[in-house]
Amino acid sequence: MQTVSRDEIAEVVSSLLATMEGDLSDDNLKLYSELESLAKYIATAKSEIAALRPDEITAQHLPKATDELDAIVGATEEATNAILGAMESLENVAGELPPELGEKVSEAVTQVYEACNFQDITGQRITKVVRALKHIEEKVDALVAAFGDEIAKYKKAHPEAEPAPLVEQKPSDADLLNGPQLPDDASKQAEIDALLASFD
Repeated sequence: MQTVSRDEIAEVVSSLLATMEGDLSDDNLKLYSELESLAKYIATAKSEIAALRPDEITAQHLPKATDELDAIVGATEEATNAILGAMESLENVAGELPPELGEKVSEAVTQVYEACNFQDITGQRITKVVRALKHIEEKVDALVAAFGDEIAKYKKAHPEAEPAPLVEQKPSDADLLNGPQLPDDASKQAEIDALLASFD
């Protein structure tokens, strides 16, 4: 079997290109130039998209947003049920009151029942938002799949700084004012009771 040296291959390629140059029209050269520019633009876009770390959007941000929205739906449903239960009790008491006073209480109870329709409306709207977020998540997943190699290269070249070790310190007011926690993250009643008992 005969081997071919690199110099021989380079000579063949050079002569082939030399013969092609005469055959290329100005239009073809312009087309090749445009294609080269397009390839560079796509490579730059891939790098910039990788720098945005779209994989973190689907892994962290979108799931957290949908969890928060689900928690809102659950909390409003729970609050609405508690309100409706209290209104039923008031409705029962209204029947035991003098007619004029009982009628006023019944009217107020009816107004509260009507106002509780907000829970259905907000639930429907939040469901639409969750659907939109899931659609966005699908699109970002497709983007991550298309640029997966670029993202991996970018992460390797630009590793995130390691988080500083946690040092136990007194929480600031800002730490305490972040609003309600998700049910799984919130402290359990037994933990709260144990904390209060430790003050004794």
